Amino acid sequence: MENILEIIDLHVEYNSIEGTVKALNGVNLKIAKGEALGLVGETGAGKTTLAVSIFGLLPPRNSQTTKGSIKFDGRELLDKKNTDFLLKMRGSRVAMVFQNPLTSLNPVFTVGEQVAMVFRQHQKLKKKEAMVQAGKMLEMVGIPSYRVVDYPHQFSGGMRQRVGIAAALACRPDLLIADEPTTALDVTIQAQVLELMKELQQNSVTSLIMITHNLGIVKELCEKVAVMYAGRILEYGYVDDVFKNPSHPYTRGLLGSLPDVKKKTDRLKPIPGSMLNSMELPEGCKFASRCPHRTDVCIRADPLDWEVTPGHIVACCLKADVGVNRYE
Repeated sequence: MENILEIIDLHVEYNSIEGTVKALNGVNLKIAKGEALGLVGETGAGKTTLAVSIFGLLPPRNSQTTKGSIKFDGRELLDKKNTDFLLKMRGSRVAMVFQNPLTSLNPVFTVGEQVAMVFRQHQKLKKKEAMVQAGKMLEMVGIPSYRVVDYPHQFSGGMRQRVGIAAALACRPDLLIADEPTTALDVTIQAQVLELMKELQQNSVTSLIMITHNLGIVKELCEKVAVMYAGRILEYGYVDDVFKNPSHPYTRGLLGSLPDVKKKTDRLKPIPGSMLNSMELPEGCKFASRCPHRTDVCIRADPLDWEVTPGHIVACCLKADVGVNRYE
């Protein structure tokens, strides 16, 4: 299947008064057309940085891409010669649903105006026609079209998120990035929003990157999963393969920390330690300090990406006699 997105050895840094934050440290990722991928990991793993890098929204004053490639439909997004392509692509071929449905909407414009703005910008529709299309999009996500004249504060959190989804899907994008879209919603509304996104993604043949902490959401919504830690993807593959046969100690730790209603246990098994300071990353495997299986090799060298079964890739020194930096 043809890939819509290819990310190769992506490195991103943020500059601050305290020092340099190494947010992404060699991310490799491919997403096929129509495929749904779950991106999981602890807070600070680099998930949102990866999303805004794809979308071209890294803050220019204090961030920089030091290495790597992002190709969308075969076009290099990091090449300054393709700036016009990136601007046209953003919102039309690539769309994003943000985490907080209130702050992602402008409070001084009606929801209809904000959805219509997408049609006016990318399809050059006139204001009246764009508002008609906005009403249809709201109907598609379960909001009556007559509410195009209402403002964000007149909607509940779940309905505001539906408005955000309507705006994101207005131009039938090839790739939809959802950055923890259900975090601020209650459980019932979460289920409704996720079911809506699943239905629309499948009907529109849109590729999806679902960024979340919730592994249950990934299992329900996605075909593949990528597990991130300290700015790198440690394990990648089909959801069933990764969840049933986790090969990286970090993935096993994430799954082991979840309660299982079928098993009686006195305590959960949390991953020891805490996330690394991205300004003081050690040499070698970044998970080594928290890994119960670490060896001297893990501390000395970055692990290679090993394919343990077809399509199931793990970045772990334990999968080979020697791990070395694949980019040297």
